[in-house]
Amino acid sequence: MAENETQSPKRTPGELKFSYGGQAVIEGVLMRGSNDFAIAVRDPEGQIVVHKEPLNKHLYRGFLAKTPFLRGIVGLWDAMGLGTKALMWSADVALGEEEDISFGGAVGFVTVAVSLLIGVGLFFLLPTTAATGIGNLLGLTSSDTDAIVEEGESEGRAFIFYEALPVGWDATIINLIESVIQLGLLAGYIWAISRLEDVKRLFSYHGAEHKTINAYEAGDELIPEVVAKYPIEHPRCGTAFLLTVVFVSAIVFSLIGRPPFLWLIISRIVFIPIIAGISYELLHLSAANLHRPWVRVLVTPNLMLQHLTTREPDLDMLEVAIVSFQHVLASEGIITQEEAVIPEAKPEAGYAAAAGD
Repeated sequence: MAENETQSPKRTPGELKFSYGGQAVIEGVLMRGSNDFAIAVRDPEGQIVVHKEPLNKHLYRGFLAKTPFLRGIVGLWDAMGLGTKALMWSADVALGEEEDISFGGAVGFVTVAVSLLIGVGLFFLLPTTAATGIGNLLGLTSSDTDAIVEEGESEGRAFIFYEALPVGWDATIINLIESVIQLGLLAGYIWAISRLEDVKRLFSYHGAEHKTINAYEAGDELIPEVVAKYPIEHPRCGTAFLLTVVFVSAIVFSLIGRPPFLWLIISRIVFIPIIAGISYELLHLSAANLHRPWVRVLVTPNLMLQHLTTREPDLDMLEVAIVSFQHVLASEGIITQEEAVIPEAKPEAGYAAAAGD
């Protein structure tokens, strides 16, 4: 690691040109800059394989990316689009089956579309339907059940034909129930998958991504032994974004009451970009004001939730995250291409070694 020490000089804290971000992938890390993204993955032989590609300039540097409350759509694409396809590529590399995977095209579009449909159905439409049923059981909504049953509908489905609720306490209570269900599903899903060994390693790479960006933003050297001392939480984390979405949706939906069930479902879909936009702005506003004590208090739940999706990485994982980030910095002209060094292979560090192969 002595070679890397001479290639990552300290940077003055606050000398930031861009709010860098990324995500964990299979046996690696994706890092995104303003112009390019880079993915570094350790293959079964222990060699770090890097894929670097320009970002779509119209999406990432166009009107959407520059417009407050609309740039949250770019954040959604980051998580659902680019992130999903990066996971596909990393899985092939980690298993020694690297292919020339396109980050665009029909296959990528279908994959993202299916992932988005599953996410919307599980974390938006299911809580909406469940909260509606609970509201009916609690007597917060009313419907002419007898007439509905006479028309051939079962009593079990009659709750979807409730009378619309205007803005008020009853609608607010049901919307809060919906948000609690959303949060429960989110936390339960993360907890359940975190029991899997492969996901534990994924979450460790997530911690490596956070530590690397934290070290850079603090102006420290990007070498594993130094980066290791930084926290695994980061205020701009996607997990924090999800919790912010739940909070914002509770407020936004309380402003429209509980319309008829069909319009209720449509509203949950139509409002996704709006809620994402508001959540994105709140997340970046809080990240920029963490020096204020009251802001740190407000973001505490976000930071706590991140402990579900991050684990302490080892030095080899940090090495992968640093390589990915160095390639992004090189594309930004912050360091030279020669400084974005790929270390020698470490056969004992990859997925195959962790799995005991």
